[in-house]
Amino acid sequence: MYILADDLGYGDLSSYGQTHFQTPTLDELAAGGIRFTQHYAGSTVCAPSRVSLMTGRHTGTSYVRGNYETGPRGFGAELPLRPDDLTLGEVLQGAGYRTAAIGKWGMGMDGTTGEPLKKGFDYSYGVLNQAYAHYQYPDSVYVNGRRTAVPGNQGGARGAFSGDLYTEEAIRFITNSADDEPFFVYLAYTTPHAEMLVPEDSLFQRFAGQFEKSPFTKGTQGGGYSAEYGPGYGAYASQEHPFAAYASMVVRMDRDVRRIREALEARGLAENTLILFSSDNGPHAEGGAVPERFASAGPLRGQKRDLYEGGIRVPFIAYWPRGIRQPAVSDHLSSFWDILPTVADLADADLGDYSTDGLSLAPLLTGDTSNQQKHDFLYWEFHERESSNQAVRKGEWKAVRMKPEGPVELYHLPDDLGESEDVSAQHPAVVAEMEDIMREARTLHPLWPLKP
Repeated sequence: MYILADDLGYGDLSSYGQTHFQTPTLDELAAGGIRFTQHYAGSTVCAPSRVSLMTGRHTGTSYVRGNYETGPRGFGAELPLRPDDLTLGEVLQGAGYRTAAIGKWGMGMDGTTGEPLKKGFDYSYGVLNQAYAHYQYPDSVYVNGRRTAVPGNQGGARGAFSGDLYTEEAIRFITNSADDEPFFVYLAYTTPHAEMLVPEDSLFQRFAGQFEKSPFTKGTQGGGYSAEYGPGYGAYASQEHPFAAYASMVVRMDRDVRRIREALEARGLAENTLILFSSDNGPHAEGGAVPERFASAGPLRGQKRDLYEGGIRVPFIAYWPRGIRQPAVSDHLSSFWDILPTVADLADADLGDYSTDGLSLAPLLTGDTSNQQKHDFLYWEFHERESSNQAVRKGEWKAVRMKPEGPVELYHLPDDLGESEDVSAQHPAVVAEMEDIMREARTLHPLWPLKP
């Protein structure tokens, strides 16, 4: 089971240093499993990060390298996965698993080559258009490719919260699984992404009394247009207490993970179910959220849309009582593109001629650390700004370049985790090596050339 948060920062779990609110369920999973301290998302925004996770390729070789907002289905419809993009779902479906994609998809609309049912999932429930996932009370979801109304959310009503809908679907899928049939659930929450709406129950009220008001007014951020959903689509709702909403979203998701764990226990499956938990990128500053308020990036520099550590280093927890015999904190350098080869390894699935940029983490998970391969480097590119940005992590070094052929910033992370001191002038040989990687790690792409 893979659980993905949306825009959750490296420092947003109490097991990763959060002190303003607590996440006891995920802390328990971290304490009983492996808590990774150097795990990286596929990108610093949604679609390319999720595609990297799903296909095992980084943004230098992936087909989807950005949030592609110019397609025929309108804002947020995204560039779909292609038939030859192998996914986690296809790997496990081929290995005899029953598979489900629940929550935010963003990798292909209904009728395209990237819709979940065509990419290895037997069942799908959630939002295909990733911009429509900005609404925490969606008026419709797609169930096996068919758009279906959410009864409690019609006419602007806020009756069914997205996290509740997705948790209930995941529990239903687990509960209805056959005893002799292994299953895989990809559960992608839309929290704590903006919009900053959450049920105003006792949890929200507690945080509203604990944190100051910082009102956010609809229309000051967000916006956009969708041919399918109309003008104004994507504009975040007003929120008097965005700080309380953010904290409540994270704690509520932690509570939902507990409910899922209890569903596994009720079926007698908790001991032998691998649960992986992470976030698609760093914390956002939208809809009234302020990452600095909760130190959501922890000690790291940057946030969503940055290739500094705060934009791409994310929490990653692996919990598997029967498989992980020795709980640990691991500083192993890992990434989203490692997940597909890991899953294939654990499921004894043959990838055939399909190549990935990842390395299986199965040896580390099962305690065979002497056979755990290590990355020579990790690479990212990002294209939403005026110029294309690139980043490389190699050993103790991190390089960031804000424009092609521009100067390379170099940071020595053991001494400077916050990337505050550029030491490129002192290490020209390392800079030259990083420039070589930035040039050679990518393939050409007609939609995402390196913008000068």
